[in-house]
Amino acid sequence: MSKPSTRHDLIAEEDRLWAELHRLVELLPEDEVAAPGYFAEGWSAKDLVAHIGSWLAEAGIVLERIRFGTYRPEEIDIDSMNRQFYEAMKDVPFKTVRAQASAARNRMLLAWGSLDHDAPDAQRWIRKSGPEHYAEHLPRLREWTAERSRSRDSLRLESRLNEDR
Repeated sequence: MSKPSTRHDLIAEEDRLWAELHRLVELLPEDEVAAPGYFAEGWSAKDLVAHIGSWLAEAGIVLERIRFGTYRPEEIDIDSMNRQFYEAMKDVPFKTVRAQASAARNRMLLAWGSLDHDAPDAQRWIRKSGPEHYAEHLPRLREWTAERSRSRDSLRLESRLNEDR
């Protein structure tokens, strides 16, 4: 994925990939959204949306710090934060997870829009938590939704064949 060259391009890329991510998740029937298998570690599509939403919330916080001059770049233990986010969200129902992710995204975009200038740290956080992060997860999500679709199709075919016997 190439880096968008302008703020407008970055917004467009973020919006396009966000929409694709949600279109793919919406292809899954309700009972499959929380089914493990999206990642070998047992993540579901719900866990993915929670993961994305948690990083968007973190980006919103960072953008507010940038706005008020209190942001200090620091090393982040990404794996530790991912574990914390997973533990915090694993038992949350999908409807709530989806609402949290959307609210976090809106807050992040609002915080970004309230900045007087395009600080490099802000651009980096938008890219990393938004379009680059979505792009990192989209290939597996595309595979997962296709796998689940093939599995449902196979079950329907098997059911029809059994009915015809």
